[in-house]
Amino acid sequence: MRSVCFTGHRTVNITAELEKRLTETVERLISEGAADFYAGGAYGFDMICEKAVINLRERYSEIKLHLVLPCPAELHTEKWDDSLKKEYNAILLKADSIETVSDKNDGSAMRERNCRLVEFADVCVCFYNERDRRSGTGMTVRLAEKKEIEIINLMK
Repeated sequence: MRSVCFTGHRTVNITAELEKRLTETVERLISEGAADFYAGGAYGFDMICEKAVINLRERYSEIKLHLVLPCPAELHTEKWDDSLKKEYNAILLKADSIETVSDKNDGSAMRERNCRLVEFADVCVCFYNERDRRSGTGMTVRLAEKKEIEIINLMK
């Protein structure tokens, strides 16, 4: 079995092509034995991935969505608009497991969440602009590189 983590930027131009490439990538990984998918609960690319896994579960009942959150949901989403909170809460209800790494909503919680995502993973699927190495996504990709796991960048 292979485990997959997702990481990506919050600002993402969601296109039909991106959604298709993501779905094809996840389906290929499932065909290679991936069953556990880990995401960090951020808006943007994380949400796109979480929804893709939830949708694919209808065809692949063996796959699981695991959320690794930096802090409790109400803190994590306190500055989000109502539509994002609604999407997020719907995803929480459909997740197979939820882990919260801190009781505070701060940078250290985000870093710990990113470390946990990579710790669980054999593959990292990302949406990553390599010029943005100082971002949380950049940090997570560097952790995946250090662990020497496969990295699939859907931005390329």
